[in-house]
Formats: sequence, structure tokens, C-alpha cells
Amino acid sequence: MISVIISEKNIFENKIVVDDKADINHLKNVFRVKVNEKIRAVDGKKEYFCRVEELDKKSITLIIDEVFEDRFSTKIKIDAAIGILKNDKMDLTIQKLTEIGINKLIPLNTKRGVAKVSEKKEKWDLIVKEALKQCQAVRPLIISDVLKIENLKLEEYDLVIVPYECEEEYTLKNLLIKRKDMIEKILYIIGPEGGFDESEIEYLKNNGANIVTLGKRILRAETASIVVGGVLINEFQ
Repeated sequence: MISVIISEKNIFENKIVVDDKADINHLKNVFRVKVNEKIRAVDGKKEYFCRVEELDKKSITLIIDEVFEDRFSTKIKIDAAIGILKNDKMDLTIQKLTEIGINKLIPLNTKRGVAKVSEKKEKWDLIVKEALKQCQAVRPLIISDVLKIENLKLEEYDLVIVPYECEEEYTLKNLLIKRKDMIEKILYIIGPEGGFDESEIEYLKNNGANIVTLGKRILRAETASIVVGGVLINEFQ
């Protein structure tokens, strides 16, 4: 079913008015929707199954038939802090973390990072929006402002996980076997293309992070971001 992302201001009792120019153009000229055609709308909290009532130049009016609470997001919030990657690699990571259901992505400025980005990019939110439509979820991936590792609020998390290529024995599986109870919020931290600096690992260790190995193979940062996120979503959904 075609999906459109809205906000609460678009909802009027039993109707939704789509007024975003890009969405109107997409629905009219790409999907060529017609009156009475079914459309799914989401506002980050609920999903609305609707029918097209009216097509105007500046808006599309939908009639709400059914409303559902978010049935797709995990109860445990899983956040990812990712060393900023170059262009398409970062775009891919954002897309896939949205698809699998990560709660928040924190872009990290790290010592060995190749991509020099100091501010959140506007296109990142656009990638989230398109990925959310594709995967038929309700809650979008939140992308925070760019931070440094020392600015992460590690104390807010019940479990902090750091995959590190120099760790050889303590696996993610070992950690999850020991730490499955009383967890409501998880953060995992992935280094950039250049990997973590030793001082960053020491800082994380000293502040309660669990350093783990993902196995003998060295994964690309974008691969590790998706793999670890997928394992955690599967473990705690």
C-alpha cells in the first residue's frame, strides 16, 4: 500500500489533509492516485488506513477508515552512535538502520574519521523519510546533532556496546547471554572507516562500555552498523 508521512497538524477529526508539495506531486504524478484509492498515513506514533476523498492542486484530502497504534517498533529503545562515514556509505547506513527499526542515530566526529562533517545534513532526514515509506514502519529513525565521543550521555543507557577489531575473546553473544534482564535502553557505538583511536576505546571502557568482538573478519563500518543493529533488534523485539 502507498504510504505518506504526516504530522498531527494534518489530522482533522476523521480526515487527513496532505499539503506537502513533494508528497502531492509524488502521489499524483508517480503513483497516479485516484478518488477512493486506499492510502496509508503515519505520523510517527500511529498509522492511519485511509481513502482518497479529494484531489486538489495544493492538497489531497483523505478519509480515515482505521487507526492503529505503532505495531512495529521494539519496546526496548536501541540507539546507534556511528562514526560519520563518507557520502553513500553514510546514506546506506541511515537507510538500513531505519528499515530494521533503530530508534536513534547519533553521528560521531571521531579522531580517525575520514569524513569531515561537523553538522547534521538535511538529506539524512529525507533518506529516513523515504526508507520509512518503503519498510512500512511508523516511527522514524531520529538523527541527532553531530557529537564527539566524550559528549555521549552513556549514563542514560542500561547497556553500551562497542565492537572493536582489537578485542579477540569477549563476543557480542557472550555479553547478551549475561545481560538480558532489566534493559530498556541500549546504545551501540561503531567506529568510522579508520577505526577507533586507542584513547577513545580507553575512554569508553572507563565509562562503562562493553568492548566486544564480532568475529575474526574485519567488517566495514557500514556493515558492522547494520549487523549489530539487526542482532539487537532480533534479540530484544
